[in-house]
Amino acid sequence: MKDNRSFFEKLTGSIKMDEPLESDMEETTPAKTPTKTSSGGEAWFDDESVEEGQLTVDLYQTPTEIIIKSMVAGVKPEDLDIAITRDMVTIKGKRETERFIKDEDYFHQELYWGSFSRTIMLPAEVEVEEAEAVEKHGLLIIKLPKIDKNRQTRLKVKG
Repeated sequence: MKDNRSFFEKLTGSIKMDEPLESDMEETTPAKTPTKTSSGGEAWFDDESVEEGQLTVDLYQTPTEIIIKSMVAGVKPEDLDIAITRDMVTIKGKRETERFIKDEDYFHQELYWGSFSRTIMLPAEVEVEEAEAVEKHGLLIIKLPKIDKNRQTRLKVKG
């Protein structure tokens, strides 16, 4: 069963109130066992399935471009993978945690560490070859030039 919660809902454990509670639905998967968190409490999650985080993005347009902005602080540019088609963009990456800190040494931990991805359906077709991505101070900016459907070219007929 696919988990359709947002990144924030997964991170905080919150649920939407307009959706039925898990206790209201039939049990179709085996029961999950609690595991200890760094704060000593219990977390209810399945150890076998590692979920990817979902990036938050701003998506807007100018007369000639579609712009995507996302905060990727703590991610090296070489650890980002951006795949672009004429109508879709997928951003993938991984934010590594500091390995020398033990779980029991944390007092509070809210930052997301691990793999993340986001697929965005674009509102207009773009020129894939002319796209550019820049990361500065943790802000990823992807500029996607729109296809100019009114542009015309004259062809010379070879004889």
